[in-house]
Amino acid sequence: MTEHDATRDGARAPLLVVSGLSGAGKSVVLRTLEDLDYYCVDNLPAELLPAFVASIAGADGTSPPLAVGIDVRNRPQDLEQLPHSLARTGAMGYEHQLIFLDTRDEVLIRRYSETRRRHPLSLDGLPLADAIALERQRVRPLIAIADRVIDTSDFNVHQLRRWVVTELALDATPGLSILFESFAYRRGVPGDADFVFDVRCLPNPHWDATLRPLSGRDRPVREYFEQQATVRDYVDQVATFLDQWLPRFENDSRSYVTIALGCTGGRHRSVYCAEALAEHCRGRGRSQVVTFHREIE
Repeated sequence: MTEHDATRDGARAPLLVVSGLSGAGKSVVLRTLEDLDYYCVDNLPAELLPAFVASIAGADGTSPPLAVGIDVRNRPQDLEQLPHSLARTGAMGYEHQLIFLDTRDEVLIRRYSETRRRHPLSLDGLPLADAIALERQRVRPLIAIADRVIDTSDFNVHQLRRWVVTELALDATPGLSILFESFAYRRGVPGDADFVFDVRCLPNPHWDATLRPLSGRDRPVREYFEQQATVRDYVDQVATFLDQWLPRFENDSRSYVTIALGCTGGRHRSVYCAEALAEHCRGRGRSQVVTFHREIE
């Protein structure tokens, strides 16, 4: 457990219960919180919530920030018992919030058609629209007790990640939050970037037929870049720049900075550099660091 993980003076860390409709973005929220050093568990039976948070607490009573996904995959009777489980965790000293992600039906239908995923309630040939209606009925007890209900209908993945960092996680982990975003220049520069770095001058693994199908997160591509002196120099010099200037943003009461890195296709060079710089910042003790790869997520 790092110094960041434990709350000050032995206080309990926050507990976020993330729920909502299937397809509304719960997985994105949990992955982002995990990037921010939350201890995350998805699809936890509601009745096990008190036992789970008790098992995470250290001997001194501290624990990392916790995030738990609870949704319609629970049995209906378990969802009805969630208020009692939350009350028990509150009695243990945990400050909890229930976040419910809602989305318009037509948006959910479009998302499922685009991803070709199966709705968890699409059993025995139940049409998607009927499955969504049944899910809405089953999660009514959660909406009734939710601390925050967020409509994600008009959010893309990037916007939802940004919302998590700026609106949700900052309450638990104050300090400067940093988003490293990779992108392809042919699709335009992200409009909300605070810094933009062009990495098209670096060697391009696209021209290697064995590396072309991969991304900058895959080991063979990482090993390719690690052998390139120009890539090492570029990352080191940008890291030095950020080490010098990010504290100035922090001292100026900024809470969020977006650093965009672009290459031609947005799959190899920009992805690798974004991940390398994010890892550098985490190694410097910054815990609120998130990556987003626009062209591959």
